[in-house]
Amino acid sequence: MILFDWGTYNAFSKLPIAAALGTKLTEIPPYDLARRSRGEDYFQQYREFASKAFTTITAHAPYYNVVSTNKYVQEKTVKALMAAVRKARIAGAEVFNLHLGWRAYMDHRDLEAAADVLRRLAEEAGEGMLISVEVPYTRRMLGLWDEVKALREMVGEDRLIVSVQLENAWMLETGASEHGDFEQANAMADEAFWTNILRRTLELSHGFLSLRFSQVIGFALGRRILKKRVPLGKGYPDIEPLARALARFMVKEVREKELPLRMHLIYTGIPETKYRDTITLYAEVMKEAVRYLS
Repeated sequence: MILFDWGTYNAFSKLPIAAALGTKLTEIPPYDLARRSRGEDYFQQYREFASKAFTTITAHAPYYNVVSTNKYVQEKTVKALMAAVRKARIAGAEVFNLHLGWRAYMDHRDLEAAADVLRRLAEEAGEGMLISVEVPYTRRMLGLWDEVKALREMVGEDRLIVSVQLENAWMLETGASEHGDFEQANAMADEAFWTNILRRTLELSHGFLSLRFSQVIGFALGRRILKKRVPLGKGYPDIEPLARALARFMVKEVREKELPLRMHLIYTGIPETKYRDTITLYAEVMKEAVRYLS
């Protein structure tokens, strides 16, 4: 039994490379699900190859704001997301992941509207696929921890889970998305910090413990602090304390307690270095895990 599935996003043409490198997971990228030129045949071929080469197939929704005050925009968004779920189902995805995006109403209506969309996506996905929601890096976006908990209660805890983009959680919990001091935030992210993030993830999980990671740098756009993904080793947060926390948590808190969860770690960095960085991330975690598995 493997400790966790690992891999990155791949278009169909890149699946042979990912498989040859030994990755255990592949994710259908957002642009594949958004392109009209990608018909059912494309996703059927994706499934035929990926189901033989990988243990897990996931899908990442196109980047749309799930909630809008404009009725026309809202309807277009839901239609596009429903189409993306159908394509993901054809491709054999077991998890359909999405960002909820920026708040629209700035009150309870945001969560209610998001819940309505997620219910429809879960119904379209069917029993063979979970919907996962990412925790954002700023409170200006939907999907905070307590909001994911509320959404799970509204949609169904067996249908909706959290998917934690770890650098997002780091920016959110350290306040880096507000003050922009990534050095200060990096100093806060020790092993105990990451263990707390993983425990919160576990509380909002079902079937899968879903994790993602890339390093980032920050930049200001007006009053907002935004993130930019960079190659592994070129940004924040540091990987070493994260790898230690991941290794211990996966072995001691999930595997040894025989929790009914499949864990996965998806590298989400820039395309130019994603395969090298995916392998590096996996190796860093497993170098720590071997201490607990020996």
